[in-house]
Amino acid sequence: MGHERSAAIAAEPKPAPTKHGIIRLVSRLRVELIDAMDRDLAKFDISAPQFIVLASLADREADSPSSLCKTISYDPGAMTRMIDRLEQKGLIRRVPHPEDRRATNLELTVAGRVLFPQLVATKEIVQERFLRGFSKDEIATLESFLARLIHNR
Repeated sequence: MGHERSAAIAAEPKPAPTKHGIIRLVSRLRVELIDAMDRDLAKFDISAPQFIVLASLADREADSPSSLCKTISYDPGAMTRMIDRLEQKGLIRRVPHPEDRRATNLELTVAGRVLFPQLVATKEIVQERFLRGFSKDEIATLESFLARLIHNR
């Protein structure tokens, strides 16, 4: 019986190597996450890229249009338009740079600071949906792997 079982296992087709590869999978995941964020943030009239800008400012990862462009790899022209829209919504404001008259810094307004926790809560709901079925250890491992990929660039 053992020999028959070994022969049956050997006859089973091996799983095909993934056609997608890590880059394609990460790219597809990014698209899916952005789409989900856009849908869930729509009730606040905020897009996923706008949320990323607000989060970068709130977390003090960036404080100027140029640092935002570097932080989130965004085109300067598109970033200017996004900043204009967020400023029109009353969520951010431009403030003079303390040392360079030609430059401006960005900060959340009171309205932006009030709205931001609701946006974060929405992001958490989307994230939980994508991580459904993952254990805490698996999530920590995934975060570690993603951070390593970013670090290795």
